[in-house]
Amino acid sequence: MVTMTSADNALKSVYLGVIADQLNTAANPLLAQIRMSTADVWGKEVRRLARYGVNGGVGAGTEDGDLPASASNNYEQFVTTLKNLYGTIEISDKAVRASANNVGAFVDLLNAEMDGLVRSSSFNFGRMLFGDGSGVLTAVASVSGNTVTVDSVKNLVEGMVVDFIAEGEAIPGATGRRITAVDRDKKTITVTGSALTDVVEADNEICVQGSYNLELTGLGAIFQSTGQLYGLDRSTHKWMIPYMKSSVGAISEVAIQAAIDRLEETAGSRVNFIVCSWGVKRALQKVLAENKRNIDVMELAGGYRTISYNGIPVVADRFCPDGTMYLLNTDDFCLHQLCDWKWLEGDDGRVLKQVAGKAVYTATLVKYADLICTRPCGQAMLTGITEA
Repeated sequence: MVTMTSADNALKSVYLGVIADQLNTAANPLLAQIRMSTADVWGKEVRRLARYGVNGGVGAGTEDGDLPASASNNYEQFVTTLKNLYGTIEISDKAVRASANNVGAFVDLLNAEMDGLVRSSSFNFGRMLFGDGSGVLTAVASVSGNTVTVDSVKNLVEGMVVDFIAEGEAIPGATGRRITAVDRDKKTITVTGSALTDVVEADNEICVQGSYNLELTGLGAIFQSTGQLYGLDRSTHKWMIPYMKSSVGAISEVAIQAAIDRLEETAGSRVNFIVCSWGVKRALQKVLAENKRNIDVMELAGGYRTISYNGIPVVADRFCPDGTMYLLNTDDFCLHQLCDWKWLEGDDGRVLKQVAGKAVYTATLVKYADLICTRPCGQAMLTGITEA
């Protein structure tokens, strides 16, 4: 007979390893290429030494002259706070009791919940990789009742629970709203709750519930030319600035190769992964076909299949900004984590916990981590590319 104890044990012993593997390798092709490590984690922070430039103790001289003065490697310490990543499942007491005498039905119930957790987590973690850590999904263009017109629906999907933000603060009466409909052609969303007409204004922002300024340090934070990154000011650390070329227009092999050559010439970095929007990938495929180039297909970690450019995989990602291509050396990236995915356990060691006042049990998957790129100057971004 199936009980809450057996359900608890199944989540710990059967599902945890499978779910962790899926979230680490199958959630996103870029994430699957990034190394994960528990090194350099100190308390609630990641402190990583990053080397830049070259060792200065080299020089030429006369046969009996002085040797070059020693000059050690250049180091700076990157500091970032571990971000708290959560994924929650919910099982009703009624559903558990209904399947109590049918193991197959109970397994189907857990499988459905796990599948939903993986789908939701994959969406959000994939989105965070391209974000700037702010958690902002899009900006508001206009509001009519419960219908909100936004600048972009790329990061929005039905079922998300969001907060509306104004001047860095959650707007009272406009938090915890669930998205019930997304019109991707009109760029509108419909949310639950009372009308927002007199509460939310144009240029306000939308973020995932409770996540404002608490998300991973994604590519949006790394690919900037001003401000701070990992506690260092870019104005005095120019090597913290990636190569960025805007207004590219029609994509060409020359434009891509110029970026690759620039990174190898100035930073000694070799691009091993290209990620772009779907429209940019189609434009590249068109260029390769017009030039009578063979379009090779590669298989990546996590079972992903994609085209390649000169042996470098080219992956389209739904969260990559329109008209954008990132050229990355993934060896410079690491997801530093306190530990891999774990179930949040109570004092009694149980994973499933009853929600106060409800006949519902929840279980929460947690991970404390942040993304660090040790050589920002070894990465490139092309923007303003004409999509196909």
